[in-house]
Amino acid sequence: MIAAKRGSLRLRLAVAGLALIAIACAMSFFGLSYLFERHVERRVAAELELHLGQIIAKLDRDGEGRLRLLADPVDPRFTKPLSGLYWQIESNDELLRSRSLWDGALQAPALEPGSPVLRDVTGPGGRRLFMAAREIVGGERLGGDPVLVAVAMDRADIEAATGEFRSDMAPFVALLAALLLAANLIQIQLGLLPLSAVQRRVAEIRAGLAQRMGAAYPSEIQPLTEEVDELLASREAQLAKARSQAADLAHGLKTPLQALAGDVARLRAEGRAQLADEIDLSIAAMRRHVDHQLARARLADRGQARPVSVLGVINRVIAVLERTPRGQILDWIIDVHDRDKARIEAEDLAELLGNLLENATRYAKDRIEIAARREGGRLVIDIRDDGPGIPAERLGDVVDRGGRLDTSSGGAGLGLAIVGDIVAANKGEIAFANAEPGLLVTVRLPAG
Repeated sequence: MIAAKRGSLRLRLAVAGLALIAIACAMSFFGLSYLFERHVERRVAAELELHLGQIIAKLDRDGEGRLRLLADPVDPRFTKPLSGLYWQIESNDELLRSRSLWDGALQAPALEPGSPVLRDVTGPGGRRLFMAAREIVGGERLGGDPVLVAVAMDRADIEAATGEFRSDMAPFVALLAALLLAANLIQIQLGLLPLSAVQRRVAEIRAGLAQRMGAAYPSEIQPLTEEVDELLASREAQLAKARSQAADLAHGLKTPLQALAGDVARLRAEGRAQLADEIDLSIAAMRRHVDHQLARARLADRGQARPVSVLGVINRVIAVLERTPRGQILDWIIDVHDRDKARIEAEDLAELLGNLLENATRYAKDRIEIAARREGGRLVIDIRDDGPGIPAERLGDVVDRGGRLDTSSGGAGLGLAIVGDIVAANKGEIAFANAEPGLLVTVRLPAG
C-alpha cells in the first residue's frame, strides 16, 4: 500500500506505527492474561471459601472428644488421591485431612481467628497450592479449642485456565494488530495526501501551468506553501530587477557605440580606412556582446512555458527565409505534424529555429529537410542541409561554444551562441553531426 524509500517520511511513520502497535498489542495480551488470572483466582477463592464454610458447618466432636466431620464434602476430588483439591483440619495435636492429600499435609500458617486468609503454599509433591484458611474458636460443640481449617487447590488448574485463555486470545490479538496496522497505513496515506498535492502544485509551477501554490491546504501545511509563494514572488522580483539592470546596461552601451560608429564614418571620409576598419571590428564585437547579454537577460526571466506547435513556428520562419535570395532557390522538405509540440516559449523557439535555418540556408546547395519525432518525454527536431558540413575537428567547438560555422561568411557569429543559451534555458540538448551530404543539427526539447 505504501511505497517508501529508506529515510522517507512514510517509512518513518510506518515503522513508528508498527512499533507502537506491537507494544500496545503485547501489553494488551499480557495485561488481559493477568486480569484473567486474577479473575480465575477470585473464582477459585470463592469456591474454596464455599468448601471452607461447608467443612466448618459439619465439624463436630465425637463422644470421646475427638474432631470429626458429620459428613464428607460432596466434591469427589476430595476423595481422589492427589486430585489437586484438598482440605485439612488442625486443633492442638489433632489432624484431619482429605483422602486427596494421601499421606501428605498442608503447611497451614498460624492465624488469628477471623475471616479466611488467601495465600500460596507448598503442597504434596512440592506443588504450589492456592489455599483459603480460617481459624475458629469453637464453643461447646468443639470443646472451646481453636481449630484451623484449610482448603487448597493446585495452582496448575489456574495456570491451565490462563494458558487456554491466552491460546484463545492470541489469534484475536494478531487480527487486531493486523487491523491496526492496516488502519495506520491508511492513516499515513490520508495524512500525507496534502504533501502529494503540494508536489503536484510545484510540478505545475515548474511546467508553467500555475504561478503560485495557492491556499487550498491544511493549516499545518499552509505556512509552508505561503513561504514558497513568497519565495517565488521574491525570485520573480529579483529576476525582473536583474533583467532591467542588464537591459539598462546594454542600452547605456549602445549610445557610445553609436557615437563610435559615427567616428568610424568620419575616419573613412578622411581616408583613414585602416583605422576605421579596426574600430569597426571592435564595435561589432562589442555589439555582439551587448546583444548576447540582452538575449540572456530575456531568457533568465523565462519560466517553464506552455506547449507550442513546432510546425506553426517552422512555417513562420520558412515564410521569412523564402523571401531571401538563397531561400527562394531551395527545396524545403518538412516532416512535422501538428501534434508535435515542445514546451518552450514560441518566441524562443522562433529565434532558435530561425538561427539554425538561417545557417542552413546559407550553406545548403539544393534542399533543407526538417523532421520532428517524439522520444519519451522529449521532442527531437532534426535539421539537415546538403551543404559542405563542418570539418570534423571543429564539431566539438561548435557544440561547446555555439561559435560561428564560417568566419568568412560575414555573419556576426552570435546566432549559435543564442541558440545554445535558448536550448540550455529550456533544459534541452543540441548536437551537430556531419551527414552524407551536409550537416545534421539535432535539437531535443521537453515535449509538450
